[in-house]
Formats: sequence, C-alpha cells, structure tokens
Amino acid sequence: MRNRYSRILFLSILILSFFSCQDKPSENKKVVSEKLNLQNKEKPNVIFIIADDLNCDIGAYGNSIIQTPHIDELSRHGVLFENAHNQYPLCGPSRASFMTGMYTDQTKMTRNNMYIRNSIPDVITIGQRFRQQGYQSIRIGKIFHYDNPSAIGTSGADDPHTWDQTVNPYGRDKKEEYKINTLSPRKYGGTLSWLSAEGKDEEYTDGIVASEAVRYLDEFSKTGESFFLAVGFYRPHTPFVAPQKYFELYDRSSISIPKSNDDYLKSIPEPAAKSIRAKKNQINLEEELAKEIKEAYYASISFIDAQIGRILNKLKESGLHENTIVIFTSDHGYHLGEHGHWQKQTLFENSTRVPLIISVPGGRNAPARSNSPVELIDLYPTIMDLTEIEIPNHVVGKSLEPIIKNQSVKVRKNALTRWRNGYSIKTERYRLTQWGKNGIIGYELYDHQSDREELTNLASQSAYKVIFDSLKTVLKDRIANAQLKPNGLGRQYENINELQKAPNITYGDLYDSQGKRIYLKPTDE
Repeated sequence: MRNRYSRILFLSILILSFFSCQDKPSENKKVVSEKLNLQNKEKPNVIFIIADDLNCDIGAYGNSIIQTPHIDELSRHGVLFENAHNQYPLCGPSRASFMTGMYTDQTKMTRNNMYIRNSIPDVITIGQRFRQQGYQSIRIGKIFHYDNPSAIGTSGADDPHTWDQTVNPYGRDKKEEYKINTLSPRKYGGTLSWLSAEGKDEEYTDGIVASEAVRYLDEFSKTGESFFLAVGFYRPHTPFVAPQKYFELYDRSSISIPKSNDDYLKSIPEPAAKSIRAKKNQINLEEELAKEIKEAYYASISFIDAQIGRILNKLKESGLHENTIVIFTSDHGYHLGEHGHWQKQTLFENSTRVPLIISVPGGRNAPARSNSPVELIDLYPTIMDLTEIEIPNHVVGKSLEPIIKNQSVKVRKNALTRWRNGYSIKTERYRLTQWGKNGIIGYELYDHQSDREELTNLASQSAYKVIFDSLKTVLKDRIANAQLKPNGLGRQYENINELQKAPNITYGDLYDSQGKRIYLKPTDE
C-alpha cells in the first residue's frame, strides 16, 4: 500500500514538473498583449470632433465674415468636402445614423431622446468597433443625443456599449442659464436664445470639453495606447452662449438677414411650406433682433473654433499628430433666416448640408477639396478603412478613402436625406425632393447652377422635364435601398417610444411640491 501511494505521489510530481516547464498562461497572455499593442501602435488613432447644429458658415467654406482660423487651418492639411449631407436633419436621428453607418429607415430612429439599443440592440457602433480592436474608445460631451442644454452634465440618451470611458462636462453656461436671453421664457434648446457672457473659455461647458480632450491626449502621449477620442461640442446649438470676446469679433452692422416672401410658399408642397413656418415665434423677426441673434450664432462658432484650436495644438505638441486622423463635422445644417426659417428640420440645403473635413497623418502642402456628394453615414466605413479595421456587414455607407487619395474620384452620384415623409437627393448640380409616398404630396426641383438659395421650384417646368423624370427614378431607387434591412444587423424593432421627460429646471429657480415654478432667479444676481 505504501509503495502504491509512493508511486502516485511520484507521478503527480512528474505531471506538475511537466506543466511547470511549459510557458505559463500569464506569460502567454503577456506575449499576446504585447503583440496586440504593437499592432495597434502601427495603426493610426482617431479624433472625431462633432459640433452641434453647425452649418457651413465657416471661413474655409467661403464665409467672409466668420472667424474660424483653427478649422480653416485644419482644412489646409486635410480634405474638405463641399457637398456633404446628413441623413436626417435632427440631432438624435442623425447621430444614431452616422454612428452606425445606416439610414434612419434602418435604425428606426426618427425622433430625439431614444436609446439606440431599444430599436437595434445588436448593432456595432463606431466606438464599439474600436473597443473590439483593442483601442480606448472615449466620449467627451455630446455624441449620441441628449437634450441641449437641459441634459448638460448627464449622459442623456447615450450608448454605454460604445465607450470605455465617458465625460459629461458641466460649465458656467449651464449654472448661469437664468441670464440667457430667449424668445420663450425659460426655454433655451428648441427656441432662439443667446448670451454674451463673462468669464474665461475654460469655465464654460465647451471649454471643459476641450480641457478634457487635452488631458486625454496628454495621457495617451505617455501611455502609447491607441485611441478613438470622440469630442462632442454643445455649441453653436441654442442657446448661443460664448464669452464676450467672441461677440467683439463681429460688427453687427455687417451681418445681413435674408428676406423671405410668403408668396414663395405657394410654389412648394405643403409639407415643405410647413417645415419653414413651424417655429411661429421665429417668423418675421425684427431686423435688429435677428442680427443680434445671428451675431450670437457666429460668436458661438468662433468660441468652438478656439476650443478646437486648443485640441489641435495639444495634438501637435504631444507628437500624436504624426499618427492621428482628425475628422471634423456637424450633425446637420442650420437656417439663419433663409426661407424665412431659423434652426433645422427642413429638406433645404441649409439644413441638409454639413461641414466635413478629414485630415490624415502626414498632412498636405495645399488644401484639397471635393465636390462629390457624400453622406455622414460614409464616415463609418471611411474610418474603418483608414485604420485598417474590417467593416461590419451592417454598414451601408461608402468609404471616402478613394476621395481622400484622389479628389477627382466620386463614390456617389447623390446624397440622400430624409425628413418625416419627405426624401431629398442632392447631386453636384441639382436637388430633388419628394413628399409623400411616390411623391403624392408633391416635388421640389432646384438647379444650383442658377439658384443656390433654392428659391425657384422647377418641378413643373417643361424645360426641366427630362432631368426631373430621371432624378425621380434615381430617388425612387435610393429610397427603396435605404429601407432594406442590412445584412448582419441582428434584431430590429419599430415604433420605439421616446424617453419620457420632465420639464427643464433652470438652476436657481424654485418650485412648489406640485412642480409649479414659484420663483425665477433674476438675471442680475
């Protein structure tokens, strides 16, 4: 018996000795980790900068009044897309669309304040794909939707599966909200509101966004980790709040407000007319008031430009610019009195067109521009191609990498945007908009060669019948393809409800136990 136990003990020792001679699991993991880090270091990082409600009133896009030196400088080292368009001119749907690379008929999201996982729970977002490839995926500020400004300081309707880390800045603009001028008392996000403010850039929410981005870049320059850094600014979305020095950049008398005649409404389909007369208290503003508001919008853009400059300066100072792709864009365009309308939610160029600049490591000696129609959903496959990451099957956007390499290349013949029951395509020259299924409510056709302001509807003019009929066929096909469920998407649910919201509370106001406001904090406190 004793010999038997001795043999068992001896065999056990032999087995243990054998495994101890093999590579230890922890050492194996270390080797794999080191290889993964080495692979990631060979791939570029990405900074994805999103402005909120920014149109193409930027110096690089030809606006001679606006002062945006840092965005202009970025354009000189990258490719500027002259003809880029969003897929739904409303914050939440647009952001869900470009973060997934799909149209809103596929995300099933056409309203704000909706969680993306409620409609497409299995989707792989841009940031999530980077996480799968060993990158640090970080959100600072607003990337997915949440109400601006009422949800500042929170995560709103964000998607936590997209990020490794998140930052929700909260600045002086939010704390001193009661000082803001507004057309509707104590309402700031959905109506025109503005303030020339006191204090330093770093005190304000977007200043904090930039400071946090700078902090992360400093950290990554030391750790060498690969990163996808999504930087979401809150301006120039209403309220147009910026430190006073940015207002001082502008001479209000040099700012003009477009004139609009209501007779024009008779020449366009009813849904189009309603879209530019939806904001009743913003129609026919007194000219001096309109100039004051537009000046505030411009000041907000210059404020954002300065914060972008801080980030780009840190990128260069840290040396990370040698291996970092920079993308700058907005979620949709913005009307500033054009067609008699302010803000977004139309299918006119002012609302569909967005700025888009892509700068790849190495830069350029001269600015590069493309007039190829492109869509925001094209960003997903573009970013994947530029970082050599396999694109998920559900992504239906087209990579812009060929255009980045050669600006004479076209990847699309037109760009598609939807708004409620309307669809619109923009080619290099024309815009065709259809309202209702198969155009039952009407069409709009604009020729940008002679009418960049889109004020003359040519849909019923015989001289344009061939163009009109041709574009109708194209638009019909585009709509049909945009409504197909993408391969590999997984579950897809329709008719998802928006989040139920409580009324906005401005800091300093007081309410009774029933939620009725009983005290408004004075603006001079």
